This record gives sequence, C-alpha cells and structure tokens, in this order.
Amino acid sequence: MSFDWYPLWNSLRIAAISCVLVFFLGIFFAYYAARLPRVIKGVLDVFLTLPMVLPPTVCGYFLLLIFGMKRPLGIFLLKFGIKFVMTWYGGVLAASVVAFPLMYRTARGAFESFDKTLAYSGQTLGLSNTYIFWRIRMPACRQGILAGTVLAFARALGEYGATSMLIGYTPGRTATISTTVYQLWRTNDEKGAMFWVLINLAISTVVLLTVNMLESRQKKAVKA
Repeated sequence: MSFDWYPLWNSLRIAAISCVLVFFLGIFFAYYAARLPRVIKGVLDVFLTLPMVLPPTVCGYFLLLIFGMKRPLGIFLLKFGIKFVMTWYGGVLAASVVAFPLMYRTARGAFESFDKTLAYSGQTLGLSNTYIFWRIRMPACRQGILAGTVLAFARALGEYGATSMLIGYTPGRTATISTTVYQLWRTNDEKGAMFWVLINLAISTVVLLTVNMLESRQKKAVKA
C-alpha cells in the first residue's frame, strides 16, 4: 500500500496559487495605499489587515457566510459551476484571505521607504509611470516584497482554521498538512501526526531561513 502524499501536494498547490494571488493584490493595494492621505490610509489599513488579527476560525466563518451554498453569492456562483465549500480551490480562497495582510503590510512598508526622488528623476526624463514602477520602484523594493511573498507563502501553507471551516477534511480531495495532523491526532495516530508535523517544520524552517537571508541582504544594501 503506497503512502498518501496528497496532503503535501494539496498544501503546496494551495499555498503556491494563493501566494501568486496575494502577491499581485498585495502590491496593488500597498502601492496605492502608500500614496493616500493618512486618515484614509488608516481606515483602509484596518479593513485590509483585519484577517491578521482575527482568529482564523472567525475568518472561515465569514467566508461561509459569504460563499456558503445557501448564501446568495454562493447560489449565484454555483450556477456557473463554482463552489468554494468543500473544494480544494476553496482552500486557495481561505489561504489568500489570511495571508494577504502579511504581503500587504510588508509591501506597503517597502513602498513607503522608497526614495521618491528616483521616481521624480525618471519623470523628468520622460519615462512612463508604468516603466518607473516596474524598472525603478519594484527593483528598489524587491527585498521587502520578496520577504512579504515568502511570509505569505508560509502563512498559506500552515493555514488551518479558515481552511478547515470552509473546505473541511476529505482524504484525496481537500486534505492539507494541517488538517491531516489534526485528524491523525484525533484518531490517536501519533506516529502519522508527528510525520506530517516534521514535514511542516522542515518547510517552515526553510521559509524562515529564506526570510532572514532576504532581510540580511536588504540591510547590507541600505548600508551600502
């Protein structure tokens, strides 16, 4: 009987896809939020970072209220064959919601520390805002943005509360590392649970080492 690696594959798939979504959404909101007046930015910050301070199960509950099968939006999406409850891509939605604040706050901090004279210099040379953003601003902020991306990936990979609320645990369909650990522990399979804990621990260690390396490079770049 072969070992079931589905929880690892599904967790990596959910984390990778949600990380891509969070990357672009986080940069979009961070870029424009950094340019807003303080009062408006403060209100927007509260709204966009709520998932970071709310318990994950509360986030999952709100997602069920919005995308549940008996909710208006859930019924509407089902007409097009889209169902977020008890599906693996529902896990992408849950992971994206809880990981987004990490990407947003990190990217916003990077954009706020950007030397605006570089952008002004580009404008005086006739460069477009799109060119300035991708060729000047993004490279200058890359260390902070990369750190936020790695943290968002790690958060999505280890997500349990919102994921278990929205997609539950179905072996071979919605099982992730986190939900598998809980189910194995419930059935007194401590050996199996410890195996997945060690897998998650190894991945998380690599992620943290990557973040530390990026932060170290950023500090050296600032000193230089």
